[in-house]
Amino acid sequence: MTSVLDSTPPQGGVRLPRVPLVNPQATDRMWQLLDSKTKPPRSLGRLEELAVRFGALRLTPEQAVTLPVSVRKPVTVTYRASVVVAAADHGVVDEGVSAFPQSVTEQMLLNFEAGGAAINALCKAAGADLIVVDVGTKRQDPAENSLGAKEVEPATTRVAVPDISPVRDCRVRAGSANMTRQNALEPSEVQQALNLGLDLALELDRCGTTVVALGEMGIGNTTVASVLTAALCGATSSEEIVRLVGRGTGVDDAGLQRKRHAVERALSLHRPDPNQPWQLLCQIGGLEIIFLAGVAIGAAAQRMAVVLDGFISTSAALVANALSPDVKQYLFASHRSVEPGHRLALEKLGLEPYLDLQLRLGEGSGAALALPLFAAATAIVNDMATFESAGVSGPVAT
Repeated sequence: MTSVLDSTPPQGGVRLPRVPLVNPQATDRMWQLLDSKTKPPRSLGRLEELAVRFGALRLTPEQAVTLPVSVRKPVTVTYRASVVVAAADHGVVDEGVSAFPQSVTEQMLLNFEAGGAAINALCKAAGADLIVVDVGTKRQDPAENSLGAKEVEPATTRVAVPDISPVRDCRVRAGSANMTRQNALEPSEVQQALNLGLDLALELDRCGTTVVALGEMGIGNTTVASVLTAALCGATSSEEIVRLVGRGTGVDDAGLQRKRHAVERALSLHRPDPNQPWQLLCQIGGLEIIFLAGVAIGAAAQRMAVVLDGFISTSAALVANALSPDVKQYLFASHRSVEPGHRLALEKLGLEPYLDLQLRLGEGSGAALALPLFAAATAIVNDMATFESAGVSGPVAT
């Protein structure tokens, strides 16, 4: 399935695909189907809500029509999950905002490649494909040019799925600039990162993915996510920033103060306008967040469910929503992070998480933990008998 390009002029040099509206008839059809299963109505709670939302965005127009049982089109929902983890480095680390050195980003990429990270284990447990994309780390490579970006072939040939190694080198540049002192990225770099994400969504669709979970890795990226969230949610006062900015990798009290000050300086320097998302992304970054926003928009254009992890991937969803508001229909919140800014971002998007496990790891770990819920939701749609097919008496009419 190829995306339908929007007829509006491109912004920032990127022509975004059109995201289809979910057919209300499809939602009605899914509730009708779930209510016909051998159970008291709505007794599976939010699992049924998940099944209806996921099924409705996947139904064809023919399946969505509510018809008498004798002529009704059968409904099946296909589940195949991929987890996309994007990695990048950030110049704001120079402000002492992280408990870990920036070299950890590169070290964790090696851990992903070796299969030793939490997300490797959780993807294996969930039966999900894992794709890790280096969009902008500082790791060295002799093939890099002076900006740290590699001169490579078009993105669709670079980001191949599946492959032996989960890690793809698609670096736009070797880390963003320090947003507290200057613009983090050039417009062309924002464009490239977003296009990479859009391209990967097309690759995933061609491989049959119907659920894509978003994760990230990048020392300093909770600080970037805090500025983006503050700007896009209108939380820019000192009091709001205190409530928004969390400890990220586990900074001490002094580190938390440095982090809050960095967020305030970035907001004061750039005075970002939430109605100008392209400018905002140039001012603040970061490359992995922009890339994930591209994946979310591209996946929604292909009618995939987009499962958010924690604070950083939800800030990417805020970016995607600012660029393409219809994306919101396709977003699912996996869990509620302990990062305080996550709650604000979820409220802005109108999302209620399915899990609350006190997670703050990132990597897509919470999103991977929610994937079995999608498998279960698919199973009750496809495999559970109806009252009629099982010969079981339904609810008594009143």
